[in-house]
Amino acid sequence: MCNLRYPVGIQSFPDIIEEGYAYVDKTHYIKALLQQGKSIFLSRPRRFGKSLMLSTLKAYFEGRRELFKGLAAETMDLDWTPSPVLRFDLNAEDFSQENGLVSLLNRLLGEYEKEYGMTEVSDTLAGRFSQLIRRAFEVSGRKVVILVDEYDKPLQDIQEYEELFEKNLRLLKSFFGNLKSMDDYIRFSFITGVARFSKVSIFSDLNNLSDISMVNEYADICGWTETELIDNFHSGIKELAKEREEDFDTTLSEMRKFYDGYLFAPKGSRLYNPFSVLQALSDREIFAYWFVTGTPTFLARWVRDNDIQPWEINGLVSTKDDLTSVGFDNLNPVPLMFQTGYLTIKSYDRESQLYTLHLPNREVELGFYRLLLTVYDSRANQQGGPFDFARFKSDLAKGNIYDFMKRLQSMLKDLPGKDHNESTYRAITFLLAGLCGTMPIAEHDGYKGRSDLEVATSRFIYLFEFKYNKSVKAAMDQIHERDYAGRFAMDRRKVFLIGANFVEKKDHRGLEYEIENV
Repeated sequence: MCNLRYPVGIQSFPDIIEEGYAYVDKTHYIKALLQQGKSIFLSRPRRFGKSLMLSTLKAYFEGRRELFKGLAAETMDLDWTPSPVLRFDLNAEDFSQENGLVSLLNRLLGEYEKEYGMTEVSDTLAGRFSQLIRRAFEVSGRKVVILVDEYDKPLQDIQEYEELFEKNLRLLKSFFGNLKSMDDYIRFSFITGVARFSKVSIFSDLNNLSDISMVNEYADICGWTETELIDNFHSGIKELAKEREEDFDTTLSEMRKFYDGYLFAPKGSRLYNPFSVLQALSDREIFAYWFVTGTPTFLARWVRDNDIQPWEINGLVSTKDDLTSVGFDNLNPVPLMFQTGYLTIKSYDRESQLYTLHLPNREVELGFYRLLLTVYDSRANQQGGPFDFARFKSDLAKGNIYDFMKRLQSMLKDLPGKDHNESTYRAITFLLAGLCGTMPIAEHDGYKGRSDLEVATSRFIYLFEFKYNKSVKAAMDQIHERDYAGRFAMDRRKVFLIGANFVEKKDHRGLEYEIENV
């Protein structure tokens, strides 16, 4: 019987240690961070352990050495003298409200002002922050530690509301811009977020801020390597395997497919998402947990509006400068997709200094494909109806390609909106196939040309060729002339050829198709 206690939703280091929850030791990073510099910034996706790392640092700077018994930090040569710690958690507020950020900062400042006996304060939030830092220093006789969690959430939440975004941006600039002028009173500052917004002055004003987000030494500071997963949760994985009625290695392989794959620096380790792993072990079910905790609809719209096809997402290329900077007026969605965890590093070419990016794992793939499908067709959010994924999936798995195409034909006939094109219909078909548990391949380079779409299951292979306002015959002729099925001649699976023509005319819209067996 597994005796592990899983800290699902618990981000307090003291609570985890004192209440006996499972903890993956990351305290060896404390000494490295102190040697790294006085002001540090770390970008990682949401639900990836940033808050727990800040809580761990807070416990260290408060001198709570008893919490670190048996952990790496206990054996290190560290200064355990307590310092005053000011932690600003910007994660727990609805910033779509007009004064959400002002209300939160007022509350946080007010709590600390009461703690330090401050009765006369500045009229501005920025002024109060400066006074608080100075007061904490004077009362304690020690320099102050500043910890800021999810600094960018007041911006992330309102990407699509430009006026409110600019208002919050100005407030963040003035508030955190104080840190530079208060340097004489500050021992250490650590700022976390999802995205590094290029116009926020905590980066332009703090010239001593060290960004460790893509530094090899800190690549594994949040998230779990497979070794850490097995060492700390071996019994939990065994229990999950028992629930799934399969062996340990099979379950681990499925967890790897769903939750592994994040890479934040070229020489880092592939990492598991801690949030999803804990949920899976606690629920004893492998499921796409991480994506359902947030819905970044604007990212999917950016992908569509920038003419990035779904099959092009894996293989996008970027520079480090682009990946570490995001601007509200930047029409390139790739950096924000990387920083928010929807893309990760697949490979790095040192000569060109270019990073090739991919969706990290099946969990993210399922979530993002589903979200992107809703951008093409809002009905994908509805239960059942034309987007009955279970039936589409069953059709492909059982070789019922005729039923699959009938379903697709019915769905596209009522596709909302106007002025669609071939890429719209191809994207919808690709996303449907991807959501059905297959690994669709678009535009495979064969010896006579590129096929539009290949979908493979354990028993069947489906080869699609799409035309737009042409004919089914033209599509099927191309499949034969370019011998798309030739490379599967020795494959034991049954091969279907599907020639399809999307008709988009003033008085008629629909899907025409023809199917052949090989």
